[in-house]
Amino acid sequence: MGTNYYLYPQADCACCNRPFEPLHIGKSSRGWCFGLHVIPEEGINSYDDWKERWSRQGSFILNEYGRAIAIPEMKAIINERSRDRRNDDWNYNWWGSSYNSERDFHRYNNSERGPNFLLRHQIDGKHCLGHGIGTYDYIAGEFS
Repeated sequence: MGTNYYLYPQADCACCNRPFEPLHIGKSSRGWCFGLHVIPEEGINSYDDWKERWSRQGSFILNEYGRAIAIPEMKAIINERSRDRRNDDWNYNWWGSSYNSERDFHRYNNSERGPNFLLRHQIDGKHCLGHGIGTYDYIAGEFS
């Protein structure tokens, strides 16, 4: 379970009140690096591309529950993630599943150890395109 974040390029259209389509920024999931959505067809391939979009006049960010997210908060959600070291037992009995080893867990979840005791996605060139310099991964395609 996690929280998705969306960038709205501007408020509803002034002439017809039609809402503009939001762009999916990414997903925050407990214990994982932030999944930063890359959208090449929109010219969004990096964290810097997202920062530029956020700074555009009239744009705003909402989470999936409709709560407004200020830019400094969004930056912290992406870059200042961590997991409590006390939870770093690596027994992998999360969500009622049992794994024989850390290696089994990572193989099944396409994951690896990340910074600040987080999990991160393994780079596969399809879903995870890279690891950011902070606590985020570049993710392409659909999010669940």
